[in-house]
This record gives sequence, structure tokens and C-alpha cells, in this order.
Amino acid sequence: DLLSVDLQAVQGQIHNWLDRFFPEFLTVFKDWEGKSALQLLKLNLLPHELSKLTDQEILIHLRKAVTRAVGLSKITELKEVASHSIGIREGSAMAKLELRTLIDKYELINEQFEELESNIDDLLKQIPGVEQMLAITGIGKDTVAGFFSEVGDLSNYSHPRQIIKLAGLSLRENTSGKHKGQTKITKRGRKTLRALLFRVAMPLVAKNSAFKALHQYFTKRPNNPLKKLQSLIAICNKLIRILFTIGKKQCEFSEERMLKDIPHIVELLRAA
Repeated sequence: DLLSVDLQAVQGQIHNWLDRFFPEFLTVFKDWEGKSALQLLKLNLLPHELSKLTDQEILIHLRKAVTRAVGLSKITELKEVASHSIGIREGSAMAKLELRTLIDKYELINEQFEELESNIDDLLKQIPGVEQMLAITGIGKDTVAGFFSEVGDLSNYSHPRQIIKLAGLSLRENTSGKHKGQTKITKRGRKTLRALLFRVAMPLVAKNSAFKALHQYFTKRPNNPLKKLQSLIAICNKLIRILFTIGKKQCEFSEERMLKDIPHIVELLRAA
């Protein structure tokens, strides 16, 4: 999380630098984080200096990082806007130092992210059930890593209800005032775990046929249909139970087993 905050901060600072010293850059390259655009920024030149370079000099610089360099037309366009740039020219030495420092910081953070990703991959391989969890459509490595970083070793739990409580997704009845009788989640658990589950619940009901069918059943059943948010809470709790079972037993996820209590949905999945 801290790395993400640092990355967002430096991204904003580089964007701010471009706004001040080379605002036209982003009319040629829509994304300064692309390989070619970033390599051009590493020239560490202000627009009036960049416009004096030959096309060949720029191409040679690009090929240091990009196998397939941008076309000459793109370079010509960049030099053209650079020659008429309204960017600030005063304090050019400090501006260039600032840009070099920001790019170094940006690349360092990205290297740390890559190292972290590698470490996470190695750790996930050691956790029982992860391979089966990742086989579920809509469940990615970040979700599984985030889940385990919040709940820890599943052997510490005897029942998925403990994790549901940890996430603050246990239901309680509100008996105060005009809201008497309404059922809501406690929200007393870990906010980050709860947020993680909600983030994955939405793509699950969009991409995973079983979870989509379950969501439709919850919201459209004739008796006691749930509102969309209530359904997503139920989906989160179902996901916790599934991850818990897979982690404990290292079994494969089965759509039919998950929906076994809703026979007409199982028939629909078989026909699909």
C-alpha cells in the first residue's frame, strides 16, 4: 500500500512537471509511462533543447530502451510542438535536475514492485490451495495474496464464520428508531479485507457464470429478493466459504456444488 501511495505521488509530480515545462508532450504521447515516451523524457531536455536534436539522434536514444522505435513522423511531430512550446524556460538547470530525480524515483519504485511481485509469487506457491483458488474465473493473484495477507494461515480457523466476522460481514439486526428490523453488516472487522472482498465480488458476478447466476437468483427470487448491495454481501460471504474450503481441502472449485441448493440454476449452467 505504501508503495502504491509513493507511485501515485511520483506519477502526479511528473505529470505536474510536464504541465509546467512541456505541456505539449502529452498531445503527442497520450501516456508518458509508455516505453518510448519515458525514454524520451530520459533525454532530460527542455522543449527548446529537444527541438534542436536531429531525428537520428532521437532514434538512437530510443533504441536503447525500445526495440521497435516510434516512427519518424512521431519524432517530427514532437520536435514541431517542442519548437513552439509554451513551457517555462526559466530555471532550466533545476527543472532538468527535478525531472531526472523524479524519473529515477519512478523507476526505483517500479523495480520494488517487480521484486515484491516475485516474492509474492514465491510465497503463494507455498500456500496449500492457492493453485485451485487461482483457477476460479474472476479470482486473480492480487486477490488471493490480499486475502492471505489479511487472514493469515487458514489453519488458525476452525470455521469460515470466523473469517466472515473478521471481515465485519456478519449480519446483525438494527433495532433502533425507524430502522427497526433492518439487517445490516456489523462493519466491526478489518476494513481492508472487507474492501478487497467487495472489489472482487463485482467482477465475479460479471465474469463467473456461477456467481452471476447466484447474484441473479438472490436479487430476482420470488421470495425475499435481496437488493444488489445485500446480494454482494452474500456473494462475499460465499466467497469466504469457498476460499476457506479450498484452502483446507485443496479441492477444485465446482460451480454445480456451489449452486446445488438451487436446482433450476444448475440446469441452466449445464445447458449453457
